[in-house]
Amino acid sequence: MRFFGRLSNIFIGLAAAGLLGCAAPPDEAATPTTVSKVSEPATDGSTKRLRILTEAQYLNTIAYVFGPDIRPVATFPPSQRTDGLIALGTSRGGVTTQQLELYQKAALTVSQMAVDEKHRAFLIPCKPASEAAADRACATAFLKEKGRLLNRRSLTEAELNAFVTEAVNSADGLKDFYAGLAIALEAMLVSPNVLFVTETSEPDPAAPGKQRLDAASLATRLSLFLWNAVPDDGLLKAAENGELHTEKGRARQVERMLLSVRLETGMRAFFDDMFGFDDFNALSKDASVYPKFTGQAMTDAREETIRTVVEHLVTQKKDYRDLYTTRATFISPALAVIYGLTTPPNWTRYEFPDGSPRAGILTHISFLAVHSHPGRSSATLRGKALRELLLCQPVPRPPANVDFSAVENPKANLRTARDRVNAHLENPVCAGCHKITDPMGLALENFDGSGRYRETERGSPIDASGSLDGKAFTDVAGLGQAMHDHPSLTSCLVKRAYSYATGGPTEPSDRPLLTYLDARFAEEGYTLPGLLRGIALSQSFLHVNDAAPAVQAARAN
Repeated sequence: MRFFGRLSNIFIGLAAAGLLGCAAPPDEAATPTTVSKVSEPATDGSTKRLRILTEAQYLNTIAYVFGPDIRPVATFPPSQRTDGLIALGTSRGGVTTQQLELYQKAALTVSQMAVDEKHRAFLIPCKPASEAAADRACATAFLKEKGRLLNRRSLTEAELNAFVTEAVNSADGLKDFYAGLAIALEAMLVSPNVLFVTETSEPDPAAPGKQRLDAASLATRLSLFLWNAVPDDGLLKAAENGELHTEKGRARQVERMLLSVRLETGMRAFFDDMFGFDDFNALSKDASVYPKFTGQAMTDAREETIRTVVEHLVTQKKDYRDLYTTRATFISPALAVIYGLTTPPNWTRYEFPDGSPRAGILTHISFLAVHSHPGRSSATLRGKALRELLLCQPVPRPPANVDFSAVENPKANLRTARDRVNAHLENPVCAGCHKITDPMGLALENFDGSGRYRETERGSPIDASGSLDGKAFTDVAGLGQAMHDHPSLTSCLVKRAYSYATGGPTEPSDRPLLTYLDARFAEEGYTLPGLLRGIALSQSFLHVNDAAPAVQAARAN
């Protein structure tokens, strides 16, 4: 009870201290090797950040440090979507005592499992002289090893001594070495140094007047970007021995990370965020309208698209643009019912035949169902999603006095979605926004609100023709090709990836850099590894500047 009282004080102290994730403290960053034909523009670098680990980053870290079977049940409140990404909200939002208590519950589970009889043999590198008493040497060995990984750097002597003393005192009081060790580990897991990522910098000896991320911060930024977890032992060693601050050493580590199986985990997190798939968490469909859209189908729809992305971009290293035209995907038994296919026994690769209306990830159930209403499709929601999520073109919110009656209660003569949205286009208050969303969204009207294919709506044939910024097409395959060819498709991915990598939204001053990264992406054949490499080895990723919290908050709005 004494320990839990101290934890409460930690929670209150953190909240009162205002660890709001706007900027890292203004303490005192590597010129990469580039093989690009274009030169990176000179910049002051990205802004140093203070952010809290996301739920996925925390859970990935626990799995990597303690093993995949030690996975606490943890549901942390989501961050606010900022500049198109939920991940960026971790450098803006406040942290409440209630949120930190959720981390404590997770830490309690992890610490107890780590020392139980099932796990202690391979997680704890020593055996105590007696299980009924403290053993400082053994506690030190364990806490030093795990502390380095969890804190993303070696613990200072004072930090290590504090945790070891907690383990010793608790073990003496409880007459149980492992119980004492668990209490110390729990305290470590909820410490600010573990939960918060505080980027620090130092003068760059190769670039007078500039700051570079220190080695530990650089390793952490790389790992969160590519793996969505904290650094592994190899990356920490590269930071500790100075390798990470050399051009060749940094490039070597980036290549190793791009070849790691952990890259899939990192890219799953990035694309799930970029595609706005957190909307699945609140998705519901009217079962009387869409009886085949089950809870399992909803889960599998999200997974289908992410599997397709990983296979296409990470495994096969294909052109990003081809995601919008490829007929290759994966299907599950639940999805096969909606797709009208023979039900496979489990997940299986599938390629829709030529001539099929399914072409590209825009015709996946995921996009079609998420961007629809509970009981009907929505050309406007779908068009808005394509603009905002994939082309980085914000669509203004509808005015407060907009009249939705034509859509919500369609008249008998407004039988199709095209008829109904045309009613909006006749209203000058609505026409401005609908002109940039509906011509795209209407191309997806051959798919109902659950993603199931149809040729008619209320007995009338569906016209799936449309246009995208002057490029006309007659069906959804044409939309996919128009997206493939649109220059904003690739520049949007570059923008999102750079923001994700540096932990904050881009700014107008970043435009020359983004233009450079766009050019590099094209040189690399629009492959994802090429884009990731270009960002990770850019000077702007490695060099940093200080920005006051208020300035960062204003830039994010």
